[in-house]
Amino acid sequence: MIQHNQPRRGPSRWHFDIDKHLNPFFPPSALHHLPSPVAHFLGYRTHAPQHPLGNLAMIFWAVVGIFASLAIIGAVALHVPSFQSIGVPTIIGSFGAAAVLDFYAIESPLAQPRNAILGQVVSAFTGICICKLFALSPHFESVRWLGGSLACACATALMALTGTVHPPAGATALMAVLDPVVSELGWFLFLPLLLGCFLMLGVALLVNNVQRRFPYYWWSPAETGVYWRGEIETEPKEKGGPGEKRGHSIEKGKEEEEESSGSSSSGDLEAGGELARMVSVLSGREGRL
Repeated sequence: MIQHNQPRRGPSRWHFDIDKHLNPFFPPSALHHLPSPVAHFLGYRTHAPQHPLGNLAMIFWAVVGIFASLAIIGAVALHVPSFQSIGVPTIIGSFGAAAVLDFYAIESPLAQPRNAILGQVVSAFTGICICKLFALSPHFESVRWLGGSLACACATALMALTGTVHPPAGATALMAVLDPVVSELGWFLFLPLLLGCFLMLGVALLVNNVQRRFPYYWWSPAETGVYWRGEIETEPKEKGGPGEKRGHSIEKGKEEEEESSGSSSSGDLEAGGELARMVSVLSGREGRL
């Protein structure tokens, strides 16, 4: 038997898709159960997609959304006493890039809520951990730039593995190490970061759903919640105990033997009949001669 060697998949062809493992267990969308006006501003549509807007209209809504979201984030931060007491920046620098994505490139997967929020969380966590690790060195100030580079690189890798890539979040990881004001916040950075993310998302849901649709999905464009509907395929289990399975296999073997013997006996009869006919024909010819 000739065996064909299958080409081995090298590391360059390895692929990991976290959604393949999470989507079946992530609850399915419940937006269709909400009242239509509420569902509309959460990105749910029942009608066909609208015609795309011209770039002038898109620019107008982007200007409105970016200004409103950043202004609201700054105003709220200025009126939170705990933020002011520890020197939290009025607006975290990475929110500028995030606003461009959330209000102009709203069709991009990088701008959807999962990426916009979880990407920032992953990057902030990575940046804070690396900053604290580098801070253990007495030469921290001289190698701070190296820690920032490592934080941005590691944050990108983690975002890619978790399906939460959000380019502005790379700046968050960088600032968590390089910016002395941000790095001094430590774990407290999560409070202004998450507050700003949710405020920007709220403005985006209002502005982007006037003439457009946002978000296109909340978790993943693929189907979710298959597990909860009981649609995960399982291998069929054989009924009966070992004795019953063994008896069934024996009976099946007997049936196969009977079929093979029956077919062989019928074949022998057909061959015998053919031989008899040939003998009769030959004997008839000899009689005539």
